[in-house]
Amino acid sequence: MSKETFRVVGQPLPKIDAWGKVTGETRYADDLVLPRLAHGKLLRSAHAHARIVSIDTARARALPGVLAVITGHDLPRVKFGILPVSQDEEALCTEKVRMVGDAVAAVAAVDEETAEAASRLIDVHYEPLPALMSIHESLAHPEVRIHEYGDGPNVHKNVALQFGDVDKAFAESHLVREDVFYFEGNTHLPMEQHAAVAHWMADGKLTLWSSTQTPHYVHRLLAKILDVPGAHIRVIAAPVGGGFGGKLDPFAHEIAACKLSQLTGRPVKITCTREEVFYIHRGRHPVLMWLKTGFTKDGDITGSHIRTWLDGGAYGSYGVASTFYTGVINPVTYKMPVYKFEGARVFTNKPPCGPKRGHGTPQPRFALECQLDKAAEQLGLDPADLRKRILVEPFTKTANHLTVTTIGLGECIDKVVEASGWRDKRARYAEAARDTGAKPLWQPRTRKGIGIAGSAYMTGAGTAIYWNNMPHSGVVIRADRSGAVAVLCGATDIGQGSDSILAYLPAEVLGIEPKDVHVHPADTSLTPVDLGSYSSRVTLMCGMAAIQAATRLREVMTRAVGRKLNVTPDRIVFRERKVGVLEDWDKAVPFPQAVELAEAMHGVLAFPGSYAPPKRAGKYKGGGVGPSPCYSYSACVVELTVDEDTGWITLGEIWIAHDIGRALNPLLVEGQIEGSVYMGIGEALMEGQVFRKGLHKSPSMLEYKSPTTLETPEIHTYLVETDDPEGPFGAKEAGQGPLLPVIPAIANAIYHAVGVRLDQVPITPDMVLRGLELKRQGKPARIGPDKLPLFRFKDPIVVESAFGQVAEAIAVRPFAEPATFS
Repeated sequence: MSKETFRVVGQPLPKIDAWGKVTGETRYADDLVLPRLAHGKLLRSAHAHARIVSIDTARARALPGVLAVITGHDLPRVKFGILPVSQDEEALCTEKVRMVGDAVAAVAAVDEETAEAASRLIDVHYEPLPALMSIHESLAHPEVRIHEYGDGPNVHKNVALQFGDVDKAFAESHLVREDVFYFEGNTHLPMEQHAAVAHWMADGKLTLWSSTQTPHYVHRLLAKILDVPGAHIRVIAAPVGGGFGGKLDPFAHEIAACKLSQLTGRPVKITCTREEVFYIHRGRHPVLMWLKTGFTKDGDITGSHIRTWLDGGAYGSYGVASTFYTGVINPVTYKMPVYKFEGARVFTNKPPCGPKRGHGTPQPRFALECQLDKAAEQLGLDPADLRKRILVEPFTKTANHLTVTTIGLGECIDKVVEASGWRDKRARYAEAARDTGAKPLWQPRTRKGIGIAGSAYMTGAGTAIYWNNMPHSGVVIRADRSGAVAVLCGATDIGQGSDSILAYLPAEVLGIEPKDVHVHPADTSLTPVDLGSYSSRVTLMCGMAAIQAATRLREVMTRAVGRKLNVTPDRIVFRERKVGVLEDWDKAVPFPQAVELAEAMHGVLAFPGSYAPPKRAGKYKGGGVGPSPCYSYSACVVELTVDEDTGWITLGEIWIAHDIGRALNPLLVEGQIEGSVYMGIGEALMEGQVFRKGLHKSPSMLEYKSPTTLETPEIHTYLVETDDPEGPFGAKEAGQGPLLPVIPAIANAIYHAVGVRLDQVPITPDMVLRGLELKRQGKPARIGPDKLPLFRFKDPIVVESAFGQVAEAIAVRPFAEPATFS
């Protein structure tokens, strides 16, 4: 199907749920009210690390209006976790708490106020233990064990992979750089807090409505944790008011609400406070990074070696995957003929970290892109030219055996370089920086700078969280005699517009309007399994499944209408809510009548579609983390001003180009890209989840600073279309990848402005001032970590580098290109 024939795809259409959201009709989990609804509250630990000696709930039970009080001993003694390899959580802790915010008891009462009061009447006797609040502390005190499992004392995961001989590559290099970087952790900050409503009905069946990104996984884990047959559990993902990865795990409040509902015989709602969300967040890992890279004098990379230490917090969450992601994605952007990665995730007594927009990749991207700028300066090369020179070739394999399909990063770089006036401004601002003449006291001493960075991100993970050979996404499409088309899919729309994509694609295939399509998402009793909204998988995986299902429906309708019009099926076209022959369009059959004809011939018109990604995992342990059907690419240029008297950074303009494959809806794509830019600004300049004595320093939206419209500059967005053979009508992801280059582009622009290297984020005015003072003293003007932990990584798994090999033919599965039609 050529671009010229699209009628829905490529149009800047509004989201199908936009009207409900702007009018306030959308009902989020906390909006749900059922008859006889009770309200729940969790009692959470005020200790970062302690043994639970006793819990006395008598005073809470005696309070009028209290319906039930539970502790961990009222639940099956089963530990759980989102990953099969990290089953280390309890809904309500029974023996030990590992962070401030761990839940130890739960109350159900007639109203929220009573539940809150009752929770404060529960007496818990703790035996405090030493709290380990950083990577260095946890590794330095192996005698204090946060968990008894893992790859060493307080080490959750220790991985080491090597592809080719890096030592040989460094020995043959013209320039070898070693740099250390630190990326502070931060949180998702969704507008909607976590909330859940559970209803354990009289027939013994359970329904849970929850603000979750993964209803299928919550369903699986509820069956395990509550010891109830999965067939008796229904999980419905309510509309999600922002997720960004923070609602991927199963949470204590969901499990407690279910148990409390069983005991009270009433539906129970638990809504977390904003402070609770800060503590249960599963946000961005703090990561300490050491990066060593060799270069030729022309700027080619000879080899790269990265070490990452992740502060994982108190529990496993997605941490094993996060650890791999800090290393395995780097080689899909630039040519690295040999590559070595070592990573360790360390337990600390802080809230557990997991997936946040970009999941494990913004941290190493910050390190790599800043180091490339440093190398370009030493080699006398333009940073944009250096990046273009070393781009990975399309349809090749990387050193670590990842398959690259289309790559539009070169065009992305060209677009932002030209649009920003990169070359002129870079020279002009550098010349201005050399002007050290005195200025009047009343005139601010400001310097302008401009920086660039590139990035790559996956479009869906190649393997499921639990290993299986089943589809990763499923869709059922049903046509009604009214002409309406229903789409049932287990995916969750978290604001990115996946429900809209599930309307656009069948509408394109069937020649109808998106308004004619009714999308019914994320209900485990009604919809086929979808693995959830993470890793930018939904558009590609659900989209491919939807196209397959719609194509099957179309084929049946084509035969039925062809019989009526006495023409061969190959002449039938679908457009303008009609089905017929293009040359004799006056006789075309209205879509509802075409449905009737097809139903009379075929029976009920309900057709499944499914999708499983290609099996491209490397043949080595750990090779299943990193492969993706395809990768998206972004380039970003940031222009800013730095006040040398205050250290204040003012963003001027941002230019960002993204290789989207094909923009199914350019309006939504631009919104996703600009949302990523906004989030990247926050992570670069102000957002940090910092703790003091076990307590979150700023657990509120008043204190935890994120950008407002006042701090968000003008953003110029460019879409690059590469028409990837793996995606629906050629589409790739847009929801996460564009965040990655923003942060290093800001750091590189600050250096260009004032000559201070800032090798950690968030970058604050006091850091700039400290760097300027070092510069005035004639010392290296660098602010960043200078101490690495004493830690021995595993002996690496050594694998032959796959760099330079042509990828196997990338087969387009039968439903990648639906039947040709106008």
